[in-house]
Formats: sequence, C-alpha cells, structure tokens
Amino acid sequence: MIRAVIVDVDDTLCLTQAASFALENEVLAQMGRPSMPLPLHLATWGEPLMDAILKRSPGLDLEHFSVLYHRTLERHIADGRLDVIPPENLQALDEFVLHGRGVFLLTSRTEDEVRHMLAPDHVLAERVSGIYHAGNTRFRKPDPRAFDELLATTAIPPADCVYVGDSPGDAVAAAGAGLHFIACLQSKVRTPADFDPRHVDAFIDTFPGIVEAVRQLDRNLPVIR
Repeated sequence: MIRAVIVDVDDTLCLTQAASFALENEVLAQMGRPSMPLPLHLATWGEPLMDAILKRSPGLDLEHFSVLYHRTLERHIADGRLDVIPPENLQALDEFVLHGRGVFLLTSRTEDEVRHMLAPDHVLAERVSGIYHAGNTRFRKPDPRAFDELLATTAIPPADCVYVGDSPGDAVAAAGAGLHFIACLQSKVRTPADFDPRHVDAFIDTFPGIVEAVRQLDRNLPVIR
C-alpha cells in the first residue's frame, strides 16, 4: 500500500509558473532591468530561483534582487496572486488523509518562500504532516538524496511512497530514491515526451487525478515484497 503521498508545490499543488514569471519581472522592473522573455523562464523553470534568475537576467545583483523579491512575494501572496490552492486540490489531499495515507510536501523552495505554508492557520496545516524545503533538507532535486530527511523522519520505506511532481528532475529524484512517481501535466509546461518513461508510474492531466492514480498503484503493487 502507498503509505505516503509526497507532493511538489510549484505547478503541482498549485499553478505558479505564470504567476512567478509576472512576479520576477515585476522585481526586475523595480531594479530598472529589462523583462526576461517567457521562453527563457520556461527553459529554466524547476531550478532553484536564485540559480535560475542569474540565467534569466545575467549580471543581476543577486542580493538586491533577493531583498526586493521577498518583499514583493509577500505582497503577491497577500493579494491572492500566488500559491492559491484550488478547493479540488485540497479535497484530493483530504481523501488521502481520510484513508490513512500521510501527506507531505517536498520542494526546492527556500524556507522564506514556504513560510506562509508553515503557518498554523494555513489551509494545509490540518492536511499535511510535514513540509520539506531547502531550509531543512541538505540536497536539492534532481538529487535523489533530496528525500533523505523525509524518509529518515517518517521511517516509511521508499517503495511505499509516491512523489507527485511536474518536472523530469522530480521524476529522476524519485526514481533514484526508490519512490514511485506521478507526473502532473496540468500546467501544460511539459508533456509526456519530456519524461523518461522508466521513471514515471502514471501521468495525470489535473491534480485531483492523483487519487485514482494512487489507487491504481495500490492495485499493481505486489502483495509480498
């Protein structure tokens, strides 16, 4: 049985690529720098922001960008322009909790970028058993060791876990750690052709599809291991 459903944040739990593109360009404008082109943002989407932004805007003052970014990020979150989790996605998480599956988040975001999700009054507080981010893990995806802390803390075998993400790097990390992997294609940023089929157990068109995909994984798992 799948005992742990581990979920990526960006373009998986909530659609964020377009919102992040607008946010980052707003910060670049504050710095008097030209906007980045959309194809460049898409090509580097999934990389840690502070690594990717140097490719998106070469020669950027990273320290100045970081200060302005986090200030603007807080405003976009407060305005409901970023990290809005649709009710149907929350219902999917509720389904897992109801049936005794642990729900966790694992993201390459920094602690500052997920701090609002850690608040006790956040909609995830009663649904998610743990959030793993760049502040409490030593390695970043696609390194399979990104799951080390989660697996050590929960003591759940990797074969009883599934990771749900949107990028080939997510799939590589999960496969390397011995986890199942479900690719969520809702953002339309990627297609099945972008993934190595050896690393993907199922593709879903929308996030709520994870409920049936996990049921299918349960049915296909061997009874004896």
